[in-house]
Amino acid sequence: MKIERAAVIGAGVMGAGIAAHFANAGIPVVLLDIPAKEGDRSAIAKGAVQKMLKTDPAPFMHPKNAKLITTGNLEDDLNLLADVDWIVEAIIENPAIKADLYKRIDPVRKPGSVVSSNTSTIPLNLLVEGQSERFRKDFLITHFFNPPRYMRLLEIVGGTDTRADALAAVADVCDRRLGKGVVHCKDTPGFIANRIGVFWIQTAVNAAVDLGLTVEEADAVGGRPMGIPKTGVFGLMDLVGLDLMPHIAKSMLATLPPNDPYRDSVREHPVIAKMIAEGYTGRKGKGGFYRLNKANGAKVKESVDLRTGEYRPSEKARLDSVSAAGRDLRKLCEHPDKGGRFARRVLAHTLAYAASLVPEIADSIVAVDEGMRLGYNWKQGPFELIDRLGTAWFAELCRSEGLPVPALVETAAGRPFYRVEDGKLQHLTTAGVYDTVVRPDGVLLLSDVKRAAGNKPVWKNGSASLWDIGDGVLCCEFTSKMNAVDGDIMAAYGKAMKLIGDGKGEWKALVIHNEADNFSVGANLGLALFALNIGMWSQIEEMVEAGQRTYRALRYAPFPVVAAPSGMALGGGCEILLHSDHVQAHAETYVGLVEVGVGLIPGWGGCTEMLARYARNPKAPRGPMPPVATAFETISLAKVAKSAAEARDLMFLRATDGITMNRDRLLADAKAKALELAAGYTPPEKDSYVLPGPGGKAALDLFVEGFALQGKVTPHDKVVCSALAEILTGGDADISKPVGEDDLLRLERKAFMELVRTPGTIDRIEHMLTTGKPLRN
Repeated sequence: MKIERAAVIGAGVMGAGIAAHFANAGIPVVLLDIPAKEGDRSAIAKGAVQKMLKTDPAPFMHPKNAKLITTGNLEDDLNLLADVDWIVEAIIENPAIKADLYKRIDPVRKPGSVVSSNTSTIPLNLLVEGQSERFRKDFLITHFFNPPRYMRLLEIVGGTDTRADALAAVADVCDRRLGKGVVHCKDTPGFIANRIGVFWIQTAVNAAVDLGLTVEEADAVGGRPMGIPKTGVFGLMDLVGLDLMPHIAKSMLATLPPNDPYRDSVREHPVIAKMIAEGYTGRKGKGGFYRLNKANGAKVKESVDLRTGEYRPSEKARLDSVSAAGRDLRKLCEHPDKGGRFARRVLAHTLAYAASLVPEIADSIVAVDEGMRLGYNWKQGPFELIDRLGTAWFAELCRSEGLPVPALVETAAGRPFYRVEDGKLQHLTTAGVYDTVVRPDGVLLLSDVKRAAGNKPVWKNGSASLWDIGDGVLCCEFTSKMNAVDGDIMAAYGKAMKLIGDGKGEWKALVIHNEADNFSVGANLGLALFALNIGMWSQIEEMVEAGQRTYRALRYAPFPVVAAPSGMALGGGCEILLHSDHVQAHAETYVGLVEVGVGLIPGWGGCTEMLARYARNPKAPRGPMPPVATAFETISLAKVAKSAAEARDLMFLRATDGITMNRDRLLADAKAKALELAAGYTPPEKDSYVLPGPGGKAALDLFVEGFALQGKVTPHDKVVCSALAEILTGGDADISKPVGEDDLLRLERKAFMELVRTPGTIDRIEHMLTTGKPLRN
């Protein structure tokens, strides 16, 4: 069966978010809720859509996606369900109310349409009690995580009567079109991620209170050192809402087996109860464990004292265990201070609990690890964390904490849960043997390529590696800190061009891709500042010129270059995309030329390429000034597209560039496009432009001056904008003569070198490196 149209019943935060994400995938969707008591009877669903258009972070990848949502109400518009292939129920977690809804929609839905519940607490067998045989065959659970656009996990649960083709169709559309990491779970309380996640949260809160840690200390230990987001536990509770936790506990206690360890972990902490009663429920309330106190005109970050419940100024955690251990998880646990004791208790209890639940909640450890990575943003799942500690060492940790050693850990008998055999990743099964981890069709992961190659690239240096991804395609992977672009990355491009040559030998094409959180945050500012401080002006100019040469060489190479970004692609990272023949972007790619924030202009051809794109835009007004003005606005305001769809609006991506919803499919899509382009490839021709010259620059300067008089432009903004205007208008260009790319690149270099010598720019660079925020000087 195919799923081309969908419906969501329940226009609350979760239901509306699911509807928005259907629209992001290009799937028309009906959104229904109860009738409003006054006025427009469909006002609740309509209001939810309007609210999402104003929400930040945005549920929609592009505002136009809202047009794919048809709103209505459950009394007047049930007939709209007759045309949809999949109905998602996302209403209150009450079995009786859900059962009544199912009986109402069953007669009107079309035969063979799928119905799913977004529940995370009610067992499927309870939901289908008393429903028709037809309904039971078409019913399953699809548990989205909030917010649906950004959280990748989608837990699917089928019942004993659920049709196999219904499960397969939903899993396929969630994977390929919604971009979800689909994990099949068993019909058990909390499924995978929440079953483990709520136990982890409760355990960590108990341990912090018992061991006398501050919230900052607990989050410092239980965050990044464990591969968990920097929010840690208390920051995460602020994010989801403290008032949600008692409801989750009540639901879990109502359905969990009598001997489940979670029952012993649930404790009411007076400080937390007091916070909830007084409205301190987290970010959605007046504050939570952390808050920003804006009293007396100042903004002071404050934290709750877990002993008294009173707020105090936040303090950076200073624990010897964290500083001494670094990324060594076992060393962290072995440290004698309270941070080490906290790590031991939390990891022992949480990981032992997770290990004890296989095969109860899922058939394999792979599903459990995937669930925690995608649902809670852990860098590694529970079994991967046990491998970091060592299975034998972890067994001893359990004993020392008074815990029974899980059967699966006993089965491991000192062996790792994951191993690489013949270049393939394998996982330990409950039978005690290893099985190969199988990827879905159409998934190509660079991590798998590296394993198959024995971690031996075709070529590498300190900041980049070249990998053979098959069929004559090379992949350039960045490995520098935050994938900042430096001389080694430029050298890797040069090496790739030499290896590929004319594209008619062993190698045919180049893909630029990595699996880090961010594609590239731009140029390495630390190196630039070092060079500035010792006056290495000639080396800086050579760096700029070398970058221009390299990017232009890629642009006009005799073989196709395909960039496959995800996450942030800023500054020099954005310029890589601008010089590629094709960009196959993950839907969650955030693109922008942000150099003005550090007092500079795009110096590696970014100005030139953006001018070219706006000049070629068939929808733009004719004449020399419109493309200049648009490029000036985009670059001077450091506009950043908040999705790949928005990047098309700003022309960081072209209409011909591709968007991949599922990040795991990105490299395969990019490789396929590279091979398609390689057949009969010819490089593009160089451009020239008619530019307005000094008159155009004067107009832009006047425009900036107007904003300066309104207090919207700082003194150094004016300096940077003037330099940018000089480039985009062609310097002293004669409007009757075309300006070539080489002329524009020369103007870029000149402007960059002038700006980099100014005190205002140096101050901005230093401030960015120190604080991570732009300086408004």
